[in-house]
Amino acid sequence: MSGRVRVWCLRHGESANVIAGIAGAVPTAPLTARGRHQAIAAAQALAGEPLARIYASTALRARQTAEFLATAPTVDIAGMPELVEVGIGQHEGTSDPSIRAHTAEVLRAWIVDQDLGRRVADGESGRQVVDRVTAAFQQIADLHPGETVAVVGHVASLTVTLGRLCALGTRVWGKPLPHAHPFLVEWDGHAWNCPAWPGAAD
Repeated sequence: MSGRVRVWCLRHGESANVIAGIAGAVPTAPLTARGRHQAIAAAQALAGEPLARIYASTALRARQTAEFLATAPTVDIAGMPELVEVGIGQHEGTSDPSIRAHTAEVLRAWIVDQDLGRRVADGESGRQVVDRVTAAFQQIADLHPGETVAVVGHVASLTVTLGRLCALGTRVWGKPLPHAHPFLVEWDGHAWNCPAWPGAAD
């Protein structure tokens, strides 16, 4: 594997599940009007980038965000189920504040304590999340040596995985990815690097 790959990563635009406080992967939640405007702004920010392809989680909100980024007719969108948000099993789709708090606690354990064995109920472990998202990024790197692509994903699965891939450690904790804010991640043929974590409130 050789050849530098530039990957513009971003969380999807604001979506209905975020506004409603619904936890889990929530695959059918659409973008809000604000989320659509955020996606348009992201597309404008990336307009000068020679994107070879856009990869997106198969969740509706990610696919809708990706569609705004595909401003050139030659750029296609590839759905990747490996990029979906963290699954929380039997609690999927809940708005119970206690479950949302527990989900945040588990995410903290993954990032701060490096305890990837934790999970919410019968949902995914941190190791499962990191493994599947890492596999997606490595597949993308293998397919695009010397090229630039975009990846549209989700706050928790991107944060825990890129935190490890780019050796960012606890620097990503407490700095949630803002909606539809592109940031660069690079593969140099040997390792991943993230020059600047966005981590500011949107």
